[in-house]
Amino acid sequence: MRFRASSLLAIFASILILASCGRGGRDVSSTTGWAYNNPDYGGFEYRSGYEQETGPGLVFIEGGTFIMGQVDEDVMREWNNVPRRVTVPSFYMDETEVRNVDYREYLYWTQRVFTDYPEVYRRALPDTLVWRRPLAYNEPLVENYFRHPAYSQYPVVGVNWLQANDYCAWRTDRVNEKILVDRGILELDVNQQNENNFNTESYLLGQFDGIEGRRPMRDLDPNRDTRRVRSDDGILLPRYRLPTEAEWEYAALGLVGNSYQERLTHRRIYPWDGHIVRNPDRRDRGQMMANFVRGRGDYMGMAGSLNDGGDITVPVRSYWPNDYGLYNMAGNVNEWVADVYRPLSHQDTEEFSPFRGNIFQTKVLDEEGMVVDKDEFGRIRYREESDEDILDRHNYRTSDNRNFADGDPISNIAPGEGWTESEHNSSTMYDGTPGTALSIGISDRSRVYKGGGWRDRAYWLSPGTRRFLDEREARDDLGFRCAMTRVGAPESSRRR
Repeated sequence: MRFRASSLLAIFASILILASCGRGGRDVSSTTGWAYNNPDYGGFEYRSGYEQETGPGLVFIEGGTFIMGQVDEDVMREWNNVPRRVTVPSFYMDETEVRNVDYREYLYWTQRVFTDYPEVYRRALPDTLVWRRPLAYNEPLVENYFRHPAYSQYPVVGVNWLQANDYCAWRTDRVNEKILVDRGILELDVNQQNENNFNTESYLLGQFDGIEGRRPMRDLDPNRDTRRVRSDDGILLPRYRLPTEAEWEYAALGLVGNSYQERLTHRRIYPWDGHIVRNPDRRDRGQMMANFVRGRGDYMGMAGSLNDGGDITVPVRSYWPNDYGLYNMAGNVNEWVADVYRPLSHQDTEEFSPFRGNIFQTKVLDEEGMVVDKDEFGRIRYREESDEDILDRHNYRTSDNRNFADGDPISNIAPGEGWTESEHNSSTMYDGTPGTALSIGISDRSRVYKGGGWRDRAYWLSPGTRRFLDEREARDDLGFRCAMTRVGAPESSRRR
């Protein structure tokens, strides 16, 4: 077939018109008819087909509806997690608990960068005195557990809720900084000092410049050459954070493994099938599924046949992952979640994405809309965080121990005079007798933790059980893992 010259010219003109729609795509606004991503049309930028990248260490958790709450017998008679149906949006969660080596990396960065603010480093230190017991020889753990390489792959403990949140914020900034460095937008700068360090919020608000890289973002605005990355570019990841209680419980149950289409074939008491804590598979039959206390005084079984292989904690990739690929969602260490504890939260929270926090906070801005209040990390401070709160965080002891000499001299500061048993006792949320009233008051500082730990009986391994602790306190069987919000569609396009 032959084409006339006029037809060829028309086709060629159409190609030129499409090409003129700009660098980065041929999209045209259905509202104005102006081309996106084209400096000739003003340079409004629009990115279609966005798919969120999975951040380092995270696993995608596809959301859905489930029965949140305790489905086995409530032997504590607290009735603080009555079953109810809720929906949890898709999100991401750490494959494992945060390790000692992860937290030491955080401390190293903090000490290296905040040379003029040594209190930042001291405030971040885990409390290794949580290992001390009045009538037990735990000095080797006080001195070695956190820093010795033999325990690098073990979960960090002795970290309170506030410290865990600081770690999440630090991780967010380091991950996003590396994204910009890898893309050539920023030059790697290992000499950042004190408050002049990369912070995601400050960068997005135009309050951190850094060193421009070899491939800076080109600004399609015809009046500018380059620009910083913006939120609408989709390059920077959402922040790492503690999971909500609903997210944690949903991820622990891993219901993708015992459902068919929209039918749940059977409920789960634990993060695995069945009502027992031993592996039913032929190859591994009889092996413990988690690290917990089998009975009074039995933390690991008899020599030659250790039942769970762990006298205290175990490496974070021990045992079998649940159906979401998450390790140790039962046992090993309990884990902090974001929620404030209330015994009747199940009556008050929303059916979609339930969460109980404290207050809504806003950034402190000047007349030009610039943030005027930052902490020593260079992070945005919020109006509700007072100077008294910050001072209180510095001075509060995180462990339950009083009047003991320090073990690890790097990680501990001996408490002051005047501590008495009546002033501070938080070894348990109960007064010692199961089923009796709580021995400590519930406040806005009371934070939920879940999952059971190496000191707990099998009852606490059920994701539906819940306990609480003051956000300023720490334990030797309490750690954490991070989560991240998923933006966009609940189902990953890579799985469609």
